[in-house]
Parts: sequence; structure tokens; C-alpha cells
Amino acid sequence: MALLKHLLLSLPIFIISFVFCHATLQEDPLTSIYVHHSPSTDNGGTLFKNFNKQSINLLSLNRLEKRSSLRKVNVNDYGAEGSGDTDDSEAFKKAWDVVCSSGEAILVVPEENYLLKPIRFSGPCKPNIEVQISGTLEASDDPSDYKEDSSHWLVFENIKKLFVYGGGTIDGNGKIWWKNSCKRNKKRPCKDAPTALTFDNCEDLIVENLNIENAQQMHVSFQDSENVKVSGLNVIAPEDSPNTDGIHVTNTQNIQISDSVIGTGDDCISIVHGSKNVEATNITCGPGHGISIGSLGAGKSKEIVSGILVNGAKIFGTKNGVRIKTWQGGSGSASDIQFQNIEMENVTNPIIINQNYCDKKKKPCKKRLLQKSAIQIKNVLYQNITGTSSSDIAVKFDCSEKFPCQEIKLQNIDLKCEDGDDAEAWCNNVELSYLGHVKPRCNSENIFTTFWKYFSWYI
Repeated sequence: MALLKHLLLSLPIFIISFVFCHATLQEDPLTSIYVHHSPSTDNGGTLFKNFNKQSINLLSLNRLEKRSSLRKVNVNDYGAEGSGDTDDSEAFKKAWDVVCSSGEAILVVPEENYLLKPIRFSGPCKPNIEVQISGTLEASDDPSDYKEDSSHWLVFENIKKLFVYGGGTIDGNGKIWWKNSCKRNKKRPCKDAPTALTFDNCEDLIVENLNIENAQQMHVSFQDSENVKVSGLNVIAPEDSPNTDGIHVTNTQNIQISDSVIGTGDDCISIVHGSKNVEATNITCGPGHGISIGSLGAGKSKEIVSGILVNGAKIFGTKNGVRIKTWQGGSGSASDIQFQNIEMENVTNPIIINQNYCDKKKKPCKKRLLQKSAIQIKNVLYQNITGTSSSDIAVKFDCSEKFPCQEIKLQNIDLKCEDGDDAEAWCNNVELSYLGHVKPRCNSENIFTTFWKYFSWYI
């Protein structure tokens, strides 16, 4: 009986200690806290463990040294007309077969207009393959041409040491797909449309200096790939074009995306399941839905993303700025994430975590208390983010009650409303710490309340 009385008296003290240790707004320096849980930084870059930057840079240097000795295979020599009216797909396939089988060769696309049906440029190939696109590749807009594969237009797959460049244009010609999208026409069923350019299972890949526009759905996707360097992309589609993500990264490790301008009808960059060590620097984003991690956990799936750095971005006129979005009922984690040195202009949700996403159109969202699992969001740093919000709420953390967001850190944040008024922060079930000037801030009383509710599950 005495032991029970002692436990009852000790419980309130333990609860209060737990809340104040984990829910107070800390003013301690973040560096000592953060360095143990995140990729280390160096002059705005990231030195991820096992990040193979050196091999990627050496690959770039070797390309420059060897280019003059590579055999040039011109698609016009294999029957391509470049008129923009005649299907040149077969000529491209023939030229690719020569390049792939011989190696040490460049597939040359001159400054003309080439109409193409869906093509797979498949490997494995002999080493040192390049694709120089100086002209315009235009997608067929006849849906019947995509019967065999309705999800892809141009695909490079199963290739090592591939270099794609040239300053040309890849035009998805997506108007017919946008028109028939269920987001445009509510009476139509929702169906996938082709991704304009896909790199699947590629290793030591460089993609640079290309214009990619008006994709049927996503513009360029990197999937199941490793050691990828992307730079100088100009990705454009109308603001109302549905699901036209700019750059999509899935199950890809060690990828650098830099010096690119993206404005579409969906995410400028989307990073999803299985991606690790992803670095995006010097990105201009807008219009669109911002830079997103997720969505993750759809269909109660387990998904993991880690080691993400967005460093240096200008985001304007977008629905979101930097976002982490996870589905109700998913599992797994999104961790070791940094968003830093970002300018926002007229962004609806500049900083947002939504851990309770669901598709209200298909079925009602579950009550949060009934959720049995969630993607754990942990160790996220927001640093040096300034600008304006088009809504009153510039910072929104909507996290799970059972699996609250952990180790969320804000440092040097200054976000105001577009009209100059003070913006607000809305925070639910989140463990926060601050350093330096941070505005707006979450209400400490609300954070205390949500953690009390969270802890009550275990009492």
C-alpha cells in the first residue's frame, strides 16, 4: 500500500518533468543538438555518409576529356526527318541500338523538330554513352499510341555512365491529357498519364542543360537509380496543368539537383519512398506546389526517406513552400532533413508539415484518435527562411497525436503576411526548439497542451 501511494505521488512530478524537458521552447544553440542526428554541413553543402560526390565529379571530368573521341551517331542518318509531322520513333530506336551496342558513342539529335511515340532506350549498354539533344522532341498527342504503356513517354533504363545534355527541348504536348484529367473534368475517372522523361535503374548518371515542358503528367522522374547529378534544367508547364510535378525522385540514392528553374501545376520537386541523400541547391520554384517530401504512406504502406537537404531556393506564388506530407495510416519515417537559405514570396503555406493527410473525395478522414500508425517525422531543421505568406498562417505543423513530430528546429525565420502584417504559426503535437530570431512562433501553451494529451495515452 505504501509503495502504491509513493507511485501515485511521484507520477505528477514525472509527467511535469517529461513535458518541460521535451516541449519547452529551447533557446540553446542548435548545432550541438543537431549535429548528432543530421547530415553534417559544410558551407551550405552536405557531406552525407556514403554520398558519392567525388565519383560523380570525376565522371563529369572524364566526359569532357573523352567527348572529342566519341563516335557520333546522328538520328537523321537512320531515317529521322525532323519535320515535326512524321513519326521519327523507329529512326531513334535504330540509332540508339548502334550507340548502346558499340559504346564510346553519342546519340546526336540536331536542331530540328522530331515527333515521337513512346520509346524505351534500354540497356545494359557498353560504357560511355551520351545523348546530345539540340533539337525539340515532341510527344505524340494520340492516346492510342500509349496503349502498351500509359505511364511513360521517353524512358532510359538499366544504363551505367549515361550523360544526357544539349540545350534542346523535350515537349510532352500534354494538353489532351490535362483536358481529360479528373482534376479538370470531375465526371471523368482518375487515370495515370505518361511521365515525359524517366530514368529508371541508372547509375552514374548526369542530366544537364535541358528544357522540359508541358508534360502529360510528371516532367522528369528519377527512380531506382544511384549517383545522379542534375543541373541546368528549365521545367515549365501552366499553373493549372494537373499533376505535372517538375522533378520527381523515388527510391534513388545520392542525387544532386542544382541550378534549375521549375514552374508547373504541381510540386516543383517531389521526393518520395526509398530516397536517401538527396541534395537540391539553387532552385527557383514557381508557380506550383513548392518543394515536397511526400506524399508518403499511401495505402497504409511503410515508406522511409532520409538525408534530404534543400539549400538555396527562391519560391514564389506557390501553394506550399517547403512541405512534408504523409498519409493517415502509413508507417516508416522521414528523418534527417534540412531546409535552409530559402526566400519565399506570396506563398500560401511557406512552412508546412501535414502528418494527417487523407483523400476526402474517396472516403472521410479517420478521426485522429483512431489512427494506429503514422510516418514518424524526426530531426528537421528550418534555417534562414524569409519572405511573405499569402495566408495568415505561415508556419503549420499538423502532426499525429500518437506519433508526434520530434526534434523540429527553427533558426532565423522571418515570415510575414503579404500586406506586411504579422503572420501566425499553428502547431499541433510537435517537439520544437528555436534559435535566434524566429517569427512567427508557436504558442507555448498549445505545445504544452498537445504533449499533455500525447502523454495521457500512456497513463
